[in-house]
Amino acid sequence: MTKLTRRSFLKTSGATIGASMLPFLKALPASAATDDVIVAVMGQTINSLDLHRTGTNRPSYQVAVNVYDRLVSFGTKTTPDGGLSYDFSVIEPEAAESWSVTDDGKAMIFKLKPGGKFHDGSPITAADVKWSFDRAVSLGGFPAVQMKAGSLESPDQFEAVDDLTFKINLIRPSKLTLPDLAVPVPMIINSKLALTNATEDDPWATEYLHKTPAGSGAFKVARWDPGQQLVYERNDDYTSGPVPAVKRVIVREVPSSATRRALLERGDVNLSFNMPNKDAKELSGAEGLMIQTTPIENAIYCLNPNLAFEPFKDKRVRQAIAFSVPYQEVFETAAYGRGTPMWGGTSTTPSDIAWPQKFPYSTDLDRAKDLLKDAGMASGFEVPLSISLGQADWMEPVALLVQENLAKIGITATIDKIPSANWRTASLVEKRLPLHLETFGGWLNYPCYYFFWAYLEGHLFNSSNYRNEEIETLTAETLHMPVDDPDYAPKIKRMIEIAWDEVPRIALWQPALNVGMSGVKDFEYWFHRQLDVRSLKGV
Repeated sequence: MTKLTRRSFLKTSGATIGASMLPFLKALPASAATDDVIVAVMGQTINSLDLHRTGTNRPSYQVAVNVYDRLVSFGTKTTPDGGLSYDFSVIEPEAAESWSVTDDGKAMIFKLKPGGKFHDGSPITAADVKWSFDRAVSLGGFPAVQMKAGSLESPDQFEAVDDLTFKINLIRPSKLTLPDLAVPVPMIINSKLALTNATEDDPWATEYLHKTPAGSGAFKVARWDPGQQLVYERNDDYTSGPVPAVKRVIVREVPSSATRRALLERGDVNLSFNMPNKDAKELSGAEGLMIQTTPIENAIYCLNPNLAFEPFKDKRVRQAIAFSVPYQEVFETAAYGRGTPMWGGTSTTPSDIAWPQKFPYSTDLDRAKDLLKDAGMASGFEVPLSISLGQADWMEPVALLVQENLAKIGITATIDKIPSANWRTASLVEKRLPLHLETFGGWLNYPCYYFFWAYLEGHLFNSSNYRNEEIETLTAETLHMPVDDPDYAPKIKRMIEIAWDEVPRIALWQPALNVGMSGVKDFEYWFHRQLDVRSLKGV
């Protein structure tokens, strides 16, 4: 019986991840998984169950989505190709049943759903929401900055009026506040359970919540074997939305993309998350498989020259790099034509505020050489070109092509391969990589939000150590400004114009997320690009 086989599978934690797993997983026919157990594979590692914890990596954000609730969520829409996607234009209730803005516009009031329950059966209260928000803004790092983007900056703003009434005192009116409550960060934690496991040295229970979630979400964590698997178990008493169709979802970490592809083709797993473009292209139309490809809004794959590296302090050198990239070859070789080109813009002044849009650069080696000569670097220089081994499927072919063209203009680039576990620290936290590939997708779909994260000095995704006083000012002015304000569009256009001229981020292409499915349906794409298992159904 399939169930017995799958229960045995859940008990294994030491199986080798690789080609040797194929016979083992062959005992798990995906077609028999309907609403019982779904098996998914992904190439990255979950390193914590607590999004707020310092050092938690992006693949771990899925736990906040599947295991915790937020006050509100984005809606769902059907994409042109028939897939499911979140809908940024629609905000729906989750743990809250309603919300309103006070007459003076200085506060938002949220009414929680009566009867809301955490996984341990205790009630969801406004005190839990306040403690969770206090934690998100107090622990520092990415979660605090994400909250700040929505003008959620201080515990003083958050008030538990009564058990079912939560109040946010607004610092300023902002178009970002409500949608920022629907991103993974403001997850609602069972503060009663967390505080029981807090200590004087760890008042926010980071060590406890790192391994033991305390949520109210659609799924619970039944098992976590770091580096191997995460097992979700349905919360049959879920109170913040529809109870999922699937009882258990096993997420296996399989670093080899070739192995993940083989498992999906053989029908040994139901879902392959974040498939390489090559596999998605080649498997599209294959019998028994469905490949869903969704463009990633507000996202760009980039080549980033770091201004902390002396040659890149001169914008002419950065422009020379931009004119040296073999864009078409990069797009065909690394993206397999999936996504949207971001090079070849016809003007250095944007005509609208669409973001992302094509940068005014294309391959022009003669112009690149002239720029280097003007900058006094006609003889070139040496520079490491860093890539993440966890993203080698696209980074390595890009790096090889860029390396080849840089040599043609006199720049010697040595490819530096960094383990996935160390990449975020090296590129984003320490910002120490002279020339590197990077990607950033803004969660809130506005150009000013992208600039907030990627172009402001010191912010996480500004891995180029870039600073421009005008962009600092314009971003602050536009971040909370309504889009229909007559000053908004001109300011955004000016920001884009500066970014194109100073080019601290060299745009390559707008990526797409590929998900392969066998025996499963209703995968829903989300802006955070992590696996949301709540909507999945067996076929």
